[in-house]
Amino acid sequence: MSDEEHHFESKADAGASKTYPQQAGTVRKGGHIVIKNRACKVVEVSTSKTGKHGHAKCHFVAIDIFNGKKLEDIVPSSHNCDVPHVSRTDYQLIDISEDGFVSLLTENGNTKDDLKLPTDDTLLTQIKDGFAEGKDLVVPHVSRTDYQLIDISEDGFVSLLTENGNTKDDLKLPTDDTLLTQIKDGFAEGKDLVVSVMSAMGEEQICALKDIGPK
Repeated sequence: MSDEEHHFESKADAGASKTYPQQAGTVRKGGHIVIKNRACKVVEVSTSKTGKHGHAKCHFVAIDIFNGKKLEDIVPSSHNCDVPHVSRTDYQLIDISEDGFVSLLTENGNTKDDLKLPTDDTLLTQIKDGFAEGKDLVVPHVSRTDYQLIDISEDGFVSLLTENGNTKDDLKLPTDDTLLTQIKDGFAEGKDLVVSVMSAMGEEQICALKDIGPK
């Protein structure tokens, strides 16, 4: 059986340096790139020449990993471009449930069952077909950090409880209307909410919500 890599999205975590240089001609579809100081995932890349003596140039079409906006950039293929640091953990896919959740095997032998299949049709088909064919599929999962929501201020900031018992008060509510409503309504109803925070290039944003029960 063959090993294939498939991507699920979540959080990016910057290291000591926010970015690293990579030759534009080596950046591929599905990779990451910085465009207009935004961390983006490349969805399309093409190479063309500007003229008889022109240098080959790469045209990138990418999606901002935080707000979903499409951005484009053109870079000479021999020049370096900035690539954001994105940490990820590889899990082996061991099962797909009827309700669309995947069961993943972690390095320590435990299973992780809280991730759903991706919404991208092409990737979804690749995963389902590969699994049905009995292939060994490795899922690179971009890591993220979970915090318990303990308060929402009048100016739109959230107060989060960290693992070591400290509070984190520098994040604003998300701009996504659906997620914003879920957080506000759940908090108003007194539910115990855990929010997932993704980060890249020094920027953080709430990207998901989980209800862990009533208070």
